[in-house]
Amino acid sequence: MWKHIRNITLIFIVLGAIGVWFLTRPDEAKLPESALTGPQPQLTEPRPQTFPTVKVADVDRWKVGEAPIAAPGLIVERFGEGLDHPRNLYVLPNGDVLVAETNSPPRDGGGIEGMVMRWLMGKAGAGVPSANRITLLRDADGDGKAEVKTPFITGLNSPFGMVLVGNRLFVANTDALYSFPYKEGDTKIAGEGKMLTRLNAKAPNNHWTRNLAASPDGKKIYIAVGSNSNIGERGLDVEVGRAMVFEYDIAKDVKIPYASGLRNPVGMDWDSKGRLWTVVNERDMLGSDLVPDYLALVEFGADYGWPHHYWGGFTDARVQPPKPEKREYERRPDYALGAHTAPLGLVFGYQAKLGAAFTNGAFVARHGSWNRKPASGYDVIFVPFPNGEPAGKPVNVLKGFLDKDGNAQGRPTMVTVHKDGSLLVSDDVGNIIWRVRAKT
Repeated sequence: MWKHIRNITLIFIVLGAIGVWFLTRPDEAKLPESALTGPQPQLTEPRPQTFPTVKVADVDRWKVGEAPIAAPGLIVERFGEGLDHPRNLYVLPNGDVLVAETNSPPRDGGGIEGMVMRWLMGKAGAGVPSANRITLLRDADGDGKAEVKTPFITGLNSPFGMVLVGNRLFVANTDALYSFPYKEGDTKIAGEGKMLTRLNAKAPNNHWTRNLAASPDGKKIYIAVGSNSNIGERGLDVEVGRAMVFEYDIAKDVKIPYASGLRNPVGMDWDSKGRLWTVVNERDMLGSDLVPDYLALVEFGADYGWPHHYWGGFTDARVQPPKPEKREYERRPDYALGAHTAPLGLVFGYQAKLGAAFTNGAFVARHGSWNRKPASGYDVIFVPFPNGEPAGKPVNVLKGFLDKDGNAQGRPTMVTVHKDGSLLVSDDVGNIIWRVRAKT
């Protein structure tokens, strides 16, 4: 009898193990990454997952003398190194470079989900406490390498966005927008910051970055705020004031919603026509081919579909209750950047001096996937704008962040253009700021 019971128990254990394997097995892409880029990406049928595909590149940081591979005609060098998880970049009028050394705020418990996220962040090289500071890099002799590295503002709360308007430096912590007094040439902010408006940072605050862009006339600031979840699974009450871009009027001290339905907008920049664009990280757990992250023109009053729909009207059946009546009013993104590539940095090429091939279009830093098989992103690309709109396929600018064994030597994070016309790229795993310039 006991032998019979043991056999039944063994059968149940085996069946349970098979069930767990079935539920957790990684979903493998059926399309190449190139099919998921451009104005008209190929969209597969969704493959909903109970557990996400986990494909995180192990970290094996750059050794002395190593660097990413630059496109023909370009050279990549180290502008600054020895930083602590450098994320966003901002160039001041005198050429000084501000670097947000930052990371997500501490997670409050979070149960199994929190434990998994902490493990993933650690494996990806992001499981470090936030330095909570902005550091100044200065290349005083113009040799393309910063010889000054000094704390500029300390004691912040997961800072990210930075923008100078007149003599005020605006900084976005994860929970509020601040302004600080600034005088050209300062190597440290001595004055106290003034809190201007609060931002929703309710725990677990998964998409914690708050990027900033000042309007060309310097009257308004645009604030990108990501969602607190994948598809609103914690309830939409916690998403109030999230998954959108705000417009803050400096003179009136008033903040209003500007565009919504953007799951996680990060990089923002103005094109040569004075139009605001952003790159957005789309939803997870619909398989390795869905949903393409994207580049989009940010229009006042536009809704880009999150969480109910994606890519201009495709319904996410996981989101309940459905809202089909919203679809006809939602705006389709302009350019797909590949599924799970995690685009973060964005800057337009007309500001740089990297040659004619990199003028009419936008540079995008794709931080790299953690939940796609095979891996995607881990590079800096150039999206062509041949007639003022994104078209064609992206052009590689920097690659080689993954080594031949698939380990992450670094992860490109944000991009900006230096005063000398070179492209600066932050690398939050390599703890380096890369400088890309044209060959002379």
